Amino acid sequence: MFSMLALIFRSRWLVLAGALPGALLAADLQIEHVTIVSPERGTPMRDALVRVHDGRVVDIRKASGATAQSQRDTNVIDGSGLFLAPGLIDSHVHLGDIPGMTPEQEAQQPDIAKTARGQVPRSYLLYGFTTLIDLISTPQGMARWKSHDIAPDVYFCGGAALMDGYPMNYAPKPQRYQGWPYMLIEPGTRAPGGIDPAMHTPHAVVSRMKSDGAICVKTFFERGFGGVRNLPVPKLETIREVVKAAHAAGIPVFMHANSDEAQRFGLDARVDIMAHGLWNLYLEHSTTSEVTPGMTKILDEELARNVGLQPTMQVLYGLRDVIGTSFLSDPRLARVLPSNLIDWYRSPEGQWFHVAVSQDMKLSADASPSEREHAADEAFASVIDRGKHVTAYVAARHGRILFGTDTPSAPTYANPPGFNGWLEMHRLMEAGESPAQIFKSATLTNAQALKLDRDIGTVQVGKRANLLLLRQDPTETIDAYAGIAKVILNGRVLDPSELAANAAH
Repeated sequence: MFSMLALIFRSRWLVLAGALPGALLAADLQIEHVTIVSPERGTPMRDALVRVHDGRVVDIRKASGATAQSQRDTNVIDGSGLFLAPGLIDSHVHLGDIPGMTPEQEAQQPDIAKTARGQVPRSYLLYGFTTLIDLISTPQGMARWKSHDIAPDVYFCGGAALMDGYPMNYAPKPQRYQGWPYMLIEPGTRAPGGIDPAMHTPHAVVSRMKSDGAICVKTFFERGFGGVRNLPVPKLETIREVVKAAHAAGIPVFMHANSDEAQRFGLDARVDIMAHGLWNLYLEHSTTSEVTPGMTKILDEELARNVGLQPTMQVLYGLRDVIGTSFLSDPRLARVLPSNLIDWYRSPEGQWFHVAVSQDMKLSADASPSEREHAADEAFASVIDRGKHVTAYVAARHGRILFGTDTPSAPTYANPPGFNGWLEMHRLMEAGESPAQIFKSATLTNAQALKLDRDIGTVQVGKRANLLLLRQDPTETIDAYAGIAKVILNGRVLDPSELAANAAH
């Protein structure tokens, strides 16, 4: 990976997001003659009638010939020929960032930034994501999310970074310490001025997260990228204490772990979920992209312990595609990105990350588009292939794969909200996952892993009415998410055509 990846979290410390589930509750809803496809069901329930009241499913039964008379204030939808499925969950996003923009650029382009921030929640909904998990957040950072009338439900993890380690090291001192309220300070480490180390022990950090409303903990084992290879990493006993405190509080622990060394560490610390695929080899010296004996040992132990894996394969493509020149020509971007933002991406200012990564790769400024595409393919080929093989290995053995995208994984415009999830599905398919596996990982598996399955993840009585009306069965094709008929958010019916960036509001 490249040293420019040091910019990945450069701005994230400034704008951290928090938990705020909820959209305005709508009138009662009745969906008739629909086929229910839900991950807990062995087979679809055909010709069903579903009632929604106060944003929750209150009745599911077979529609009998002429359906019962609905109340005058009930919104009735004829679901004939349609499939009703639970809304999708992206369990790895970062909502403080506008993809491809730094905070300084956002301040310089307030009109573009305002339009972009208004569109981001709609773009997630456009591709069926009714619930998002911001993996490095605080409640305060979510204030702007609360202002949106239409937005997916959001929960957050607290980011328990080691003081001055990844990713907080990329922010300048001393401001970085204010941006990471849940940082860990290990015994024997001198605390920054004005900060009480007793408030940054594993127990104190997890306790604060829990009281702030976090539903999970995000930890990190990362020595750095490219030219930055000497970042401090936490001691094993530190993360074991984090895990112990988190489990006592009833919340799971994620670990940023994209190498064999990191995932081995995560297993020894007994974390619950590995954020990212096993892309890099440091313990085992091998240039192959196949699953090696050392990787097999790690993956088999994860399978035996039912440790969750977030492949986040689109992260790698999002970095690769910013080097090339064709991504911004994709006509589908007009649905999820405002036109003024796309125009800005094409400008010299908007191409800053493209230029920075190209320079880091030592690409000539006058390299042709084909030369850039070739260089990008070569640079990421092996790590992308390794990610595919790891995902295929786990999927073939029915491991616990959690759907997550890490949107945006870096200051790259090649991780657009919502659409990035659609692209991730294609990467998972290429790695051997079936549409049914993807459907389950983006609904029930995510909900169970994050202990949200009492509310979301299935179409069942008592669950929140975060639902999708689809024209195709999502267990048979991921194309079902490309043409959603209706998005239902807490009982509120939304038309995808009005969610698109190029729609006339």
